[in-house]
Amino acid sequence: MNMIKKALVAASVAVMSAPVLAEDLLSTASTEIGALKTGIVAFGVVVVGIAIAIVSIGLVKRVINKA
Repeated sequence: MNMIKKALVAASVAVMSAPVLAEDLLSTASTEIGALKTGIVAFGVVVVGIAIAIVSIGLVKRVINKA
Protein backbone atom coordinates (compact mmCIF):
# COMPACT_ATOMS: atom_id res chain seq x y z
CA MET A 1 0.00 0.00 0.00
CA ASN A 2 2.89 2.32 0.78
CA MET A 3 4.34 1.83 -2.73
CA ILE A 4 1.00 2.78 -4.29
CA LYS A 5 0.91 6.02 -2.28
CA LYS A 6 4.47 6.86 -3.33
CA ALA A 7 3.61 6.19 -6.97
CA LEU A 8 0.50 8.36 -6.73
CA VAL A 9 2.49 11.20 -5.14
CA ALA A 10 5.16 10.95 -7.84
CA ALA A 11 2.54 10.88 -10.59
CA SER A 12 0.65 13.86 -9.13
CA VAL A 13 3.86 15.90 -8.86
CA ALA A 14 4.67 15.11 -12.49
CA VAL A 15 1.18 16.05 -13.64
CA MET A 16 1.16 19.27 -11.63
CA SER A 17 4.56 20.37 -12.89
CA ALA A 18 3.74 19.69 -16.57
CA PRO A 19 1.99 23.07 -17.15
CA VAL A 20 4.90 24.88 -15.52
CA LEU A 21 7.35 23.10 -17.82
CA ALA A 22 5.16 23.84 -20.84
CA GLU A 23 5.01 27.51 -19.90
CA ASP A 24 8.78 27.60 -19.43
CA LEU A 25 9.32 25.94 -22.81
CA LEU A 26 6.94 28.40 -24.46
CA SER A 27 8.76 31.32 -22.88
CA THR A 28 12.11 29.94 -23.99
CA ALA A 29 10.84 29.35 -27.52
CA SER A 30 9.47 32.90 -27.73
CA THR A 31 12.80 34.30 -26.58
CA GLU A 32 14.72 32.21 -29.11
CA ILE A 33 12.39 33.23 -31.95
CA GLY A 34 12.88 36.87 -31.03
CA ALA A 35 16.64 36.42 -31.09
CA LEU A 36 16.38 34.62 -34.42
CA LYS A 37 14.36 37.49 -35.90
CA THR A 38 17.01 39.94 -34.74
CA GLY A 39 19.74 37.83 -36.32
CA ILE A 40 17.85 37.55 -39.62
CA VAL A 41 17.32 41.32 -39.75
CA ALA A 42 21.01 41.94 -39.07
CA PHE A 43 21.97 39.46 -41.80
CA GLY A 44 19.58 41.18 -44.22
CA VAL A 45 21.12 44.57 -43.46
CA VAL A 46 24.59 43.20 -44.19
CA VAL A 47 23.44 41.64 -47.49
CA VAL A 48 21.73 44.84 -48.61
CA GLY A 49 24.80 46.86 -47.62
CA ILE A 50 27.07 44.59 -49.67
CA ALA A 51 24.72 44.84 -52.66
CA ILE A 52 24.72 48.64 -52.43
CA ALA A 53 28.52 48.65 -52.21
CA ILE A 54 28.83 46.45 -55.33
CA VAL A 55 26.46 48.66 -57.31
CA SER A 56 28.27 51.80 -56.15
CA ILE A 57 31.64 50.39 -57.20
CA GLY A 58 30.20 49.52 -60.62
CA LEU A 59 28.87 53.05 -61.05
CA VAL A 60 32.19 54.60 -60.03
CA LYS A 61 34.03 52.37 -62.55
CA ARG A 62 31.67 53.50 -65.33
CA VAL A 63 32.20 57.15 -64.49
CA ILE A 64 35.99 56.69 -64.39
CA ASN A 65 36.04 54.83 -67.72
CA LYS A 66 33.96 57.52 -69.45
CA ALA A 67 36.20 60.32 -68.21
